[in-house]
Amino acid sequence: MSSIKIRAKHTGGTTRVRVLLRHPMETGLRVRRKTGEAVAAHHITEVTVRYRNKQLLTADWGPGVATNPYLEFRFRGGVPGETLTLKWTDNRGGSDSRDAVIA
Repeated sequence: MSSIKIRAKHTGGTTRVRVLLRHPMETGLRVRRKTGEAVAAHHITEVTVRYRNKQLLTADWGPGVATNPYLEFRFRGGVPGETLTLKWTDNRGGSDSRDAVIA
């Protein structure tokens, strides 16, 4: 099961991309109430989007981003039926990617 839900829709010369990422996004500053031990940092550090073999977007994130982050952006162009790819990596070496066909 993918940690990424992504939709891309082309309207009037612009493509709108909406993304929901499932990730805990722990800051490393939280402490467990019962034990007093710190919860280790675990957050997405980079999100990239590629379209037509070109880097369309790069976002450098840190621990201040909310749990299960939502990302939305638009770009000029985009062709219905073509594919774009989103990939994330986190500070523990985890990653996921997902393709979306532009509607």
